[in-house]
Amino acid sequence: MENFVNKIIDAPLGKTHLFFTGQAGFIIKNSKGQLLAIDLYLSDCVERVEGHIGFKRLLPKILSPSDIVFDVIITTHYHRDHFDIDSVPDMMNNNKTKLFAAEDCRESVEMLGLDSKNTTYVHPGMSIKTEDFLIHFIDCDHGTGAPKAVGVVVNTDNKLIYEIGDTCLRLDRIDELKKIGKPDVLIAPINGAYGNMNEQECAQFADAIDADITVPCHFGMFASHGGNPGKFYSIMKEQFPGRRFEFMTMGESLTI
Repeated sequence: MENFVNKIIDAPLGKTHLFFTGQAGFIIKNSKGQLLAIDLYLSDCVERVEGHIGFKRLLPKILSPSDIVFDVIITTHYHRDHFDIDSVPDMMNNNKTKLFAAEDCRESVEMLGLDSKNTTYVHPGMSIKTEDFLIHFIDCDHGTGAPKAVGVVVNTDNKLIYEIGDTCLRLDRIDELKKIGKPDVLIAPINGAYGNMNEQECAQFADAIDADITVPCHFGMFASHGGNPGKFYSIMKEQFPGRRFEFMTMGESLTI
């Protein structure tokens, strides 16, 4: 944990850095050193809540919720691997961090007694400027299980980072997304379960939106979730050979 924290702290100013914490969790450090976190899953709460081995955490914990004070935290929907009820309170245990949570997180926020003055509920179509981050919240089709889920486009340092959230393939929304701008980085699921895109669909989406770099996520954390990075690799190499993609290991950073 200490090495990862130091890696974030020591990442040089003047550049934009993306860090991966597993599942769908990412941290963005902009050129001024401001920190934005999306859907960090740092605990074992999914197994505790769900109560079966299919949701046992299979990847190590590399960050404790009290290790770093974030400027911004985003939770794209209420599922516990995105709104970590065992970690969000500690991450919000200061007077600085702002929480931007999908509308379906309201019950969890109130249950946990989180700081309401630093919490904003978001929905598709909203754009918010905070610190040096311009955040666009976009449509996300996560099915009937989480109809209020959102995706996120973060604009900082003139870089566009699309974290499209837990969603099925919706090519009909490509033209609307392109109005925001061409993704420098696209982050998208490949697990193909619980309403999410599979490996083939993620590759199709990456090509349709013309992403400079695609980072697949949402695989490896739980046995029940699926997702085959080898299959994604083969599809990209065979069907979309001109498309750049990166597999990020937990704790790895990508300078954009």
